[in-house]
Amino acid sequence: MTRLIIGAMVRAIGAYPSGWRYPGAHRDPRNDAGVLRLTARLAEQARLDYLFFGDWLATGHDLEHRDPYLVARIDPLSTISHLAAVTDRIGLIATVDSTYADPYPVARATASIDLLSGGRAGLNLVTSADPRAALNHGVDFERVNPTRYDRAVEFEAVLRRLWDSFDDDAIVADAASGRFLAPGSLHETGFRGEHVRSAGPLNVLRPVQGHLPIVRSGGSPRSQLIAAQSADLALVAANDLAHAVSVREELRALAFESGRDDRTLKVIAPVLPIVGETRADAQQLADELSELMQLVEDWPDGPPPGFPASRSLASLSTLVGVDLAGRSPDLAVTPSVAEQFGAAGQQLVEIVAERTGRTPGGTRPPTLRHLVVAAAVNAPIIVGTAADIAGEFETWGEAGAVDGFNVLSAVQPSQFEAFTSLVAPELVRRGVLPPAYEGETLREHLGLERPESSFARPSYAGAHI
Repeated sequence: MTRLIIGAMVRAIGAYPSGWRYPGAHRDPRNDAGVLRLTARLAEQARLDYLFFGDWLATGHDLEHRDPYLVARIDPLSTISHLAAVTDRIGLIATVDSTYADPYPVARATASIDLLSGGRAGLNLVTSADPRAALNHGVDFERVNPTRYDRAVEFEAVLRRLWDSFDDDAIVADAASGRFLAPGSLHETGFRGEHVRSAGPLNVLRPVQGHLPIVRSGGSPRSQLIAAQSADLALVAANDLAHAVSVREELRALAFESGRDDRTLKVIAPVLPIVGETRADAQQLADELSELMQLVEDWPDGPPPGFPASRSLASLSTLVGVDLAGRSPDLAVTPSVAEQFGAAGQQLVEIVAERTGRTPGGTRPPTLRHLVVAAAVNAPIIVGTAADIAGEFETWGEAGAVDGFNVLSAVQPSQFEAFTSLVAPELVRRGVLPPAYEGETLREHLGLERPESSFARPSYAGAHI
C-alpha cells in the first residue's frame, strides 16, 4: 500500500454541528487549551503528519446553529505557537486570510514559528468571501472581493521572497574578524504589485524548511489553478471516489501545464470518520448525533434568526418530491412513505441506512429528521470500525483519488481518541502510516524537498564559525 498523508483538521468543540451536545463532549471554548494539548499529544503518539487549524474572521448568531465551532475560536498562529512548545515531531499548519493580512508580519511570524519548532510549521492561505470579515477589517467588501484572488497570488509571491531574505549560511559570527554576516547574504526583497507591497528584507532568518509548505483550498476554477501552480497541498472536497479521482487528475494536469513537477502537488481530502469498536457502536453514535440536530420545526413559534433553512421539512420536501408540511420531524419513514420519494429521496434513505443502520420496514426505521440531517450536513462521513475506515482510506489511495486525508472529529475529544487509538494502528498495519516518524520537518512528513532560495549563491568561503 502506498503511504498516505494523514493529518487532523482540528475543531476544538467537534466538527459535527450537534457534536458539542453529545454527553461528555467538550463544549466550552474557554477550556480549548486543554483539549488542543490533548489532541496534539494523541496525534503525535499516533504519528499523524500534522494538525491543521482553519479560521473564520467574523462571528454571529447564525454560526451558533450552522457551524458552532466557528462562533469562538483561538487564532491559528497563536495556536500552533503554543502547540509547538508541547510537541516534538508533528507538523502544525495555521490559516491566514490573504485578503486582509499584511505579508510582512505573516512572513515574520511564520518564519519565527518554523525556526522555534525545528521546521514543523505550515501555512494555509485562504481568501475571504464574507462581507462581515471585510467590515471587521475596515474595508469595503465590494472593492476587495473582485480582486481577492489576484491579491492572493501576489501575497504568496511576497511571502516567498521575504522568507528568502537571508541565505541559509548568512550568519558567520566570526569573532576574530568581527564579521557577523557573510557578504551578500542579506538580499533586497522589495515587491511592488498591484495589490501588495513590501520593501523587505525580513528581519528573521530563513525558515528551517526554506519555505513553509503552502496549503490551498477551494473548488472554484481560479482557486484550483492557484493551487496547481504553486501550492504544496491542495485541499479538495470530493463527493465520491470517482469525483476525487477526476479532481486529482485535473489538478495534476494543471500543475504539469504550469511547468512544475506535478508529483510535488499533494491532493488532500477532508473526511469525518465516526468510529466504534463495532459497526453497530459507530452507527449508534451517528444515530444519536442525528437526533441531537435541531430542525426548523422544533420551534413552534419559528426558529431563531439565522437558523439554516436547509434544516427543515420544507427543504426535505423539495429534495424528495413529496409535500411533508405539517408532519412531525420524528415521523417514521415506512416503506409506503419511502416509495413515494424521488431518486434524491431514495439516495438519502440509503445514506441514513449506511450511517445509522436504520431502514424503512426495519425494527428501527429512520425518521424524517434523519433524512433532513443526511441532506443538510455537508461532510464526507464514514461510519464503522477501524477496519472499515482504514479500508476506505486504502481504497481511495490505491485508486489514485487522493494523496492523503484531513481527518475531522465529530465529538471532541472522544472521537479523536477513538481515531488515534483504533484507526491509526490499523493504518500502520496496512502500511498507510509509518510505524515511526521518518523525518524531522513537516516537509519531510509530506514527502517534499526543501526548496532552494531564489537568491542561491556559492557558500561564503571566508566563513569561520
